[in-house]
Amino acid sequence: MAKVKTTFFCQNCGAQYAKWQGQCNSCKEWNTIAEEIIQKQEKAAWKSESSTTSKAPKPLRINEIDCAEEIRLDTTDGELNRVLGGGIVPGSLILLGGEPGIGKSTLLLQISLKLPYKTLYVSGEESQKQIKMRAERITPNGDNCYILTETKTQNIFKQIEAIQPEIVIIDSIQTLHTDYIESTAGSISQIRETTAELIKFAKETNIPVILIGHITKDGTIAGPKILEHMVDTVLQFEGDRNHVYRILRSLKNRFGSTAEIGIYEMLGSGLREVSNPSEILISHKDEELSGTAIATTLEGMRPLMIEIQSLVSTAVYGTPQRSTTGYNAKRLNMILAVLEKRAGFRLGAKDVFLNVTGGISVDDPAIDLAVVAAILSSNEDIPVEKGFCFAGEVGLSGEIRPVNRVDQRIQEAEKLGFSTIFVSKYNKIALKNTGIKIQLVAKIEDVASQLFG
Repeated sequence: MAKVKTTFFCQNCGAQYAKWQGQCNSCKEWNTIAEEIIQKQEKAAWKSESSTTSKAPKPLRINEIDCAEEIRLDTTDGELNRVLGGGIVPGSLILLGGEPGIGKSTLLLQISLKLPYKTLYVSGEESQKQIKMRAERITPNGDNCYILTETKTQNIFKQIEAIQPEIVIIDSIQTLHTDYIESTAGSISQIRETTAELIKFAKETNIPVILIGHITKDGTIAGPKILEHMVDTVLQFEGDRNHVYRILRSLKNRFGSTAEIGIYEMLGSGLREVSNPSEILISHKDEELSGTAIATTLEGMRPLMIEIQSLVSTAVYGTPQRSTTGYNAKRLNMILAVLEKRAGFRLGAKDVFLNVTGGISVDDPAIDLAVVAAILSSNEDIPVEKGFCFAGEVGLSGEIRPVNRVDQRIQEAEKLGFSTIFVSKYNKIALKNTGIKIQLVAKIEDVASQLFG
């Protein structure tokens, strides 16, 4: 048996130190460095049959490397395929993180039950009966899905050799431990070692592995930051548990774009793909109400129509309140200052509340014009016409600035039946003979005069 070795790790960022110190030099956090045992045996947990006879790799000229397109595995889930860039790449390692109870296990169990490939679902958090109860609620059929409740990587690899699955799902990486590291499951050294073993297994066998990861209170993946660097793809599953909609984002993707999102609706029977999110993000009402405006935004390559709600009222207390939900509060203050200084609207002594419906957060500056329309509509108590929508960025001098991919936004608005879209007159529009009226505006005063006379 080798000599027991200890070292010190930062529990926040994973930095390693030879001795204890009060502050981490990497992340500057205090009292996060703890001692861990790192005794390690000679052999590795995963060892392929050919590893003893394999030849060392030789360097190749870049034009000699085979660059044939990799065949991807279809997940049968259109939203997940879009976020991954077309499907799962064989031999890749995917990390899925999110809040407790947001639906990470439900999403992967639902997919594993529908996959046409032999799938091994390894759970270190639930029993087989618990998983079976959830699987019955989602879908009763799942002939290709095998359930294993195990936390030791050595036993997991034995079952993988016996079953020979085509996809492996681990729920979750923080529950795994290996015999070759003497520390508790979920510690920095255990997470790093078990992930390294799974990476070695995935690359040598060409079998993709999907990991579920816990997150910390500030929303980052729990464990060392190196965990996100080791894997090929990092996905974030987010949403407000008080709303039924969930958004799947790609934070890192070696095989595709990080700009795509997938949208799901949480139902009693599992997660439903939302193919047209604009219809669910816009509330359906019979009468026109003041303080609402429709904006066209982009999430990745997908155009969305979202509803902006605003309430402007006289400030009862001394200091006027500025409150936002799903929108940057500093940007709201900037827009209010522009309305006060450039357009002459007296909003300094009024409370302003702003809300993006559907429980989503939007950073696209193209919704500025809809925010202005909603605020002025509530201030004047005059509703914006039902068929109007907006796409424009507001500058500090009160001008309406052009936005990117305006043609795609116009097409989405036309597809959903809007009659008029307000865009900047400085946008270069390539569309001809559209069924929607394109209203070109240059300043905030132009928008106010056309909406409210």
